[in-house]
Amino acid sequence: MQNRPGPNRAGPFGILQSVGDALKLAFKEDIRPALADKWVYFLAPIVAAIPAFLAFAVIPIGGEVSIFGHTTALQLADVPAGVLVVLACASVGVYGILLGGWASGSPYPLLGALRSAAQVISYEIAMGLAIVTVVLYSGSLYTSQIVAAQAEQGWFVFLLPVPFLIYVISMVGETNRAPFDLPEAESELVGGFHTEYSSLKFAMFFLAEYVNMTTVSALATTMFLGGWHAPFGLGSVADGMFNTGWWPLLWFLLKTFAFLFLFIWLRAALPRFRYDQFMHLGWKVLVPVALLWFVLVAAIRALSSEGVTTTQFMIAFAITLVVLVAATFLIPDRRVEEETGPRLSGGNFPVPPLDLEVPERPKRRPAATQTRERAAIGAGTSALGAGAALADDEPTGGDDTEGTAADRPDAGQSGVDTRDRASSAKEDGNGTV
Repeated sequence: MQNRPGPNRAGPFGILQSVGDALKLAFKEDIRPALADKWVYFLAPIVAAIPAFLAFAVIPIGGEVSIFGHTTALQLADVPAGVLVVLACASVGVYGILLGGWASGSPYPLLGALRSAAQVISYEIAMGLAIVTVVLYSGSLYTSQIVAAQAEQGWFVFLLPVPFLIYVISMVGETNRAPFDLPEAESELVGGFHTEYSSLKFAMFFLAEYVNMTTVSALATTMFLGGWHAPFGLGSVADGMFNTGWWPLLWFLLKTFAFLFLFIWLRAALPRFRYDQFMHLGWKVLVPVALLWFVLVAAIRALSSEGVTTTQFMIAFAITLVVLVAATFLIPDRRVEEETGPRLSGGNFPVPPLDLEVPERPKRRPAATQTRERAAIGAGTSALGAGAALADDEPTGGDDTEGTAADRPDAGQSGVDTRDRASSAKEDGNGTV
């Protein structure tokens, strides 16, 4: 019927596919559900998209360059609390998703919006704790000074490997990307929070998602990978030539593209988490570990100001850790009581035992045997009915208002007739009833 080229055939290496998607979405029909809140439904994509662009204003993408004879830094605004600006913009962006899901007037978008709100709250805590450890090491909330501190102390990805890993996991959850794309889980919620959106409103939601991916990737480059400084010791070549001019912009873009490649790689490689697994990872793994590293880094910085070197502190910490691990081996294991009830799955649903055996099907008996058994059962039922009738007709002892059997003239004849009927039923037991 048709032979449509795939996305990797739209232009060289498929680079024109995004242009084609943008044009297609711009010309699609823009619909609005009858039960939607008109103004909130219209403003939700805008609320989601604007903070995504605004957060990039405090990211330094290069050093000082000369543009038409004017020297300027490749950073829009170097505010005193630049790191907090990025976190605040990421938090405000979720309001667009929440409002869009609520204003659609449909249950599936509302469920996706609630998931997104819980997801951002859960993973923003771990992300904030990971960033705070960087702030403690650099001693500043200026993004430019954090980059300068890494030029002196080394990249923080090597000094703070666990906070870096926590940040990378949290930024995937913060941007609702696979395997944490639960707000738009198509297998559960049709399309999630954007189910009722189309045309440019739908495009703005996804534009906000991809811009957020770029923003958190740029922040990861700034926080942990030295920002715009040259990698692999190239900064010391030719008196720092690769850290001047427009070279820093190239290094910054390469590092940011590496994180964007990680996003695409995760989407292609990992399946979607269940919601309980997702929350367990956030609250019971990432937040406690990030809090522990925050306390550890704070203790290192406090002791270093007192004259204790980092090496001495790490030796003391290693000895303490070994003692704690040895103590845990000395604690006796708790006896696990055997469960007497049915075995339950992870979701507390009963599951069949692993050694379940299906009983064999009984052999079918011959038809003649079944006919004889049914005839015998029918004859026995008739005999029981006749006996019950005989018992009802016989007189009982004690005072009776209608008189005894001797007082009623027809009592004897009735008893004889009843016994005759019972004996006839017994003699006819081999026949049919």
